[in-house]
Amino acid sequence: MKIKNLALSFSAMALAAAPLSAQAAENLASDDFVGISFWLISMALMASTVFFLWETQSVDGKWKTSLVVSGLVTFIAAVHYFYMRDVWVATGETPTVYRYIDWLLTVPLLMIEFFLILRAIGNAPGGIFWRLMIGTLVMLVPGYMGEAGYMNVTLGFVIGMAGWFYILYEIFAGEASKMAANEAPPAVQSSFSTMRWVVTVGWAIYPLGYVLGYFVYVDDAGVTTAAASQALNIVYNLADVVNKIAFGLLIWYAATTESKGSAQAA
Repeated sequence: MKIKNLALSFSAMALAAAPLSAQAAENLASDDFVGISFWLISMALMASTVFFLWETQSVDGKWKTSLVVSGLVTFIAAVHYFYMRDVWVATGETPTVYRYIDWLLTVPLLMIEFFLILRAIGNAPGGIFWRLMIGTLVMLVPGYMGEAGYMNVTLGFVIGMAGWFYILYEIFAGEASKMAANEAPPAVQSSFSTMRWVVTVGWAIYPLGYVLGYFVYVDDAGVTTAAASQALNIVYNLADVVNKIAFGLLIWYAATTESKGSAQAA
């Protein structure tokens, strides 16, 4: 009942943003595909939040925190998408600040998911958590500084990629990977493996957007064009769908499958 009330509370908070959303809807053009993508994804994120919180009632206690974190990720992203959508529809400008505030909150939570799934199967060392957090900050902070003009965009891109590669090393060859391979049941191993590929393939979409926005669609003076803003935001929006909603669904799959197995064994 508490989880049900929590899901309803999040839904009510989303509805509180309805006046702003209505104003944005009045200005949304039928050929504004970037604005349409913002609109669709904001609703999908909020629906995912309710789903993840509701499903905590169907899993073992050790998995409930993982699903709640998945719900927090999609809820935080949905709120930021409401604002990003309105900025884009009203101005046609990339909502860089809102985007990175969202990522600075949600990407560490996604890394916590790896730690939580390991904690659900054993006593995961705290070093795994801190290494994933460091990699996240190295990836995000220079990226923001490059996009916001505080750092050369190429330098910000290179440092951010180094942070991403550090995370990939930890989940594919580091302590986190070894623990999942040695201690996790088959369903969790399968989900952990798929989650790793989401971080590999899904997160690769973000650098693609960065490259299109700051290296490809630029004029002769090196200034980004309207096409650059459109390409960057569509690619970033697509990446958020894969890396927040799909990632949470993998957690849900692992939790429900392992919980059913435990129930049948009992």
